[in-house]
Amino acid sequence: MLKRGVRMGLLALLALSLTGSLTALALWCQPNDMSEVLESFRQKPVLYVLNALPVMFLLAGSGFLCRNLFFGAAATNALVGVLSIANRVKIEVRDEPVFPRDLALWKEVGDALGAYHLKLPVVEITLVVGVTLLLLASGVVTMPRRKRKRKQKHYRHFVYAGICFALFYVSLVTVYASDELYNSLEVSSPYRLSVVFNENGFPYNFCHQFTKYQVDRPKGYDRARAKAWDEAAPDTPDTPRPVNVVLVMNEAFSDITDAPAFDFTPDNDPLSNLHAIQSDPHALSLRLVVPGFAGGTANTEFDVFTGMRTNALGAGTTSAMRTVNRNLDSLFRVFAADGYRTMFYHPGNAWFYNRENVYRWFGAGETRFIETMPSPEYRGRWVADNYLAGLIEDAFSDTIQQGLPLFHASTTIQNHMGYPYSKYGDGYEYPPVPLNVEVSPDTREALEVYVEGLRDADKMLGRLRDFLAARTEPVLLVYYGDHLPYLGDDAYSVISDPDNVFYNYETPCVLWANDAAAQLLDWDAAQLPDNGHLSASFLGALILDLTGRGHADAWTAFLNQLRRQVPVVQNQFCMLADGTVTDTDGAFSGDILKWRQWSYYKLTQKDLRGK
Repeated sequence: MLKRGVRMGLLALLALSLTGSLTALALWCQPNDMSEVLESFRQKPVLYVLNALPVMFLLAGSGFLCRNLFFGAAATNALVGVLSIANRVKIEVRDEPVFPRDLALWKEVGDALGAYHLKLPVVEITLVVGVTLLLLASGVVTMPRRKRKRKQKHYRHFVYAGICFALFYVSLVTVYASDELYNSLEVSSPYRLSVVFNENGFPYNFCHQFTKYQVDRPKGYDRARAKAWDEAAPDTPDTPRPVNVVLVMNEAFSDITDAPAFDFTPDNDPLSNLHAIQSDPHALSLRLVVPGFAGGTANTEFDVFTGMRTNALGAGTTSAMRTVNRNLDSLFRVFAADGYRTMFYHPGNAWFYNRENVYRWFGAGETRFIETMPSPEYRGRWVADNYLAGLIEDAFSDTIQQGLPLFHASTTIQNHMGYPYSKYGDGYEYPPVPLNVEVSPDTREALEVYVEGLRDADKMLGRLRDFLAARTEPVLLVYYGDHLPYLGDDAYSVISDPDNVFYNYETPCVLWANDAAAQLLDWDAAQLPDNGHLSASFLGALILDLTGRGHADAWTAFLNQLRRQVPVVQNQFCMLADGTVTDTDGAFSGDILKWRQWSYYKLTQKDLRGK
């Protein structure tokens, strides 16, 4: 009995030693220097446990299955080592770590290997392979010799292995799924996932991602049926109109200042250009219903460009961009197919929301982020709207000079939260915001700072309108907001309309045509409800409809048909064409379900490799 206890104790020590060694090897394979990893772990000791625990469960479970600890360690090292090296290569190539969802994309990995000039980490690969072979050899040497005639029951080893793997699963859905724990482990750049992975360790972060950004399989989904929908030929032929299209999604752009709580006059109207365009006969004015409140910029981008709904992807999905890992159909691809030059500009970091990769998957021909923008001009911390307007004008002029039509999309950043008086520098004087209600000093501060940024957003709209109005080439300008601003906990108690269930998700949107485009666009194709409400997911289909591409494919035709029946679908509510608000289990629930099933196919299974 004593010998058995000693033996088990020695095996436990060996297992812990192997766990520590394999975890250290996985961390050493990261692209950042090992000294940086150790310093981060010194400040947050819990990271030692969080990174080693999954390795321990896998090693122990595999060891029981193989009935040899070294064989289990070899299998674990091969798996963890391959993932660690893949993570290093992916971060170095795309500035994006490896996620669990990448495990289903081996075909795409093959394409990527051919598309990039990869500098493989030879030393790390050699060490992982060498350690794996050494562990296998140790397993062979330590295998006990058994007599052939002797029969033993091995069921208990399967039970022990099952317990280890079960504990691993439980840890994934509890400890590693915890956002509270994840957010408590502060890093230098929390929104840049490659930095988070490097500083807090690949094993821990990989496990944390198992329960994040999941796309739920819709009820009744059938892949063959969804594929048939997607490949069906539209019934009505299109007559594309040669109109240039410029989309600008302005950060936190809203018309909350039109609310009764404010007392602006035409002389101090912060939205004078927006209001002028809304009354222009060459314009359509919308109340765009976006997926999120006070945040989620990239989710609105996703909805507009793909026609899918962020809020329908999965119960726990908070970032639609993080679900994208393959080529997708989008507005960029439709216009590119007609010979357009397609572009996306954003004066923020390319890695934020993984835009540098996502827009490539969207099919944008050219992208430009702050890293490649010449001499950027700032208003406070963020790049000025006026500066981005100049880049858009330059891109338009350059494209026309090349003899090409243009589809250009931009997302601004100047009026990004927060809104303290220090936003535009010490001593900056903000014009007062006239209110006919009482608000707290903090709310007044936020309003005054936000409205100052709103003035600049409106000036950008006016500048682009004036520039495009002077052009002889036909142009459609689409200008809209991504979400309402966050102004504090009590601001909307005096601003919002309690009778409007969509208020917190509404932003203004105008579609304006210069004289040349007004003669070409099919304004009658809009068929908008009288109140102008429209889900952001339908905006792209509307643009295609107006420019003679409303039946560019079966998907676009379906969206345009659905938007005429149910112009707004938002969480559990929807709005019918006559303005009636009902729940999504109503008359058009079958079409809404079809929309979700079709989206699931396009996002997770449709093959657009090489396109």
